[in-house]
This record gives sequence, structure tokens and C-alpha cells, in this order.
Amino acid sequence: MLRRAIARIFWTFSRWRLVSTPAPTRPTILIGAPHTSNWDFVLMLAIAWRLQIPVRWLGKKSLFRGWRSGPMRRLGGIPVDRDDPSRVVDDVLAQIAAGEVFGLVITPDGTRTSRTGWKSGFYRIARASGLPVTLGYVDRTTMTTGLGPTIELTGDVAADMAVIREFYADKAGFRPELRSEPRLRDENGGSAGDEAAEHTAGPA
Repeated sequence: MLRRAIARIFWTFSRWRLVSTPAPTRPTILIGAPHTSNWDFVLMLAIAWRLQIPVRWLGKKSLFRGWRSGPMRRLGGIPVDRDDPSRVVDDVLAQIAAGEVFGLVITPDGTRTSRTGWKSGFYRIARASGLPVTLGYVDRTTMTTGLGPTIELTGDVAADMAVIREFYADKAGFRPELRSEPRLRDENGGSAGDEAAEHTAGPA
């Protein structure tokens, strides 16, 4: 497969080292964090193509205008209409019902500038769809990137986020100074309420 060959060449010559648990064999929410650079998108594709994981990712509608629509969709992009965020979950559920196995890449940081925490749309999508969450990462300090464990969310937001925080505690991102703490706005409230459409994983 052409994509796998491209990925093999990339990892052969890249300074980055791919470290991964076995690729998910069922649809999953694939967290991309810490999200601090557009290079995260390149690494995400290189990981997915090397491990042969079909990926989907959320992108703002402007990325899909004109000639860019075809290439972005072929790379797995799903355009997000922020005026109708509920369609994101509906689209994901429809693809699952059709029997597709894929990783839906979501960047909870939601931006490449420093933030005080994560947005909770990934949690809402995972709970609404029944999907597990696979912890993907980038760590500049060790020059490693890849996939960590896949976890099932329990609905106990504080407990689930404690597990996620523990995994990302030593992961610095591509630009460590822009790293955000994996913490939701209201973990103790028992719900995650940010809109799913706030998450985009594609290039700016």
C-alpha cells in the first residue's frame, strides 16, 4: 500500500521514534495530545499509515472549501459546522453503524496556543457513541510519538480524567511551552459540556 510505504520511509529518516501499543481493532476516539504544533497533523498521518489505522479527523468547514475539499476528505477529514455541532456525533454514529473501523482523531487542547485545560467534546462524543478512547501522544523530550493504552470511559469524569492525566504527565508535546494540563473545566460536576464542534485536529 502506497500510504504504508510513505510512512515507512518517513519513520526510517525521521528523528522521531514511533512507540505504540497494538493498533485498535474497533472504532475508537483517538486523542492527539499535547497538541502544540501543525507538525502534529503530519505525525498523526504517519502513525496512522504505518499502523494501518483508518483515521477520521474533525476540521473547520473553511478547510474544505474549493479545491481543498477532495484532498482533505481523502485524508479522513470531516468538516465541522459550528452552528450545528450535534451533526458531528450523528455522522460518527452513522459510520459506525455502516461497519467502519476507524480512529476519530480529536485534539482536546483544541488549539496550538497555551490553555488552562482541555475541552470536553471528546468525552461527550465518546460517551454518546460508546467508543473507547485511545491515548495518542507527542513527546519532544524523548522524541517519541505513538499510541498509548485504549480505555473505556466510565462516566465518572474525575476518575477518568485522573487516568488520562497520569498517562500524559510526562508527555511534553512538540512545543512544550504550549502544553495544556489534561483537565476539564468542571470535572467534579459529573458531566462534560463543551460543544463537540470546538475540536479540530487538522492543519490550521
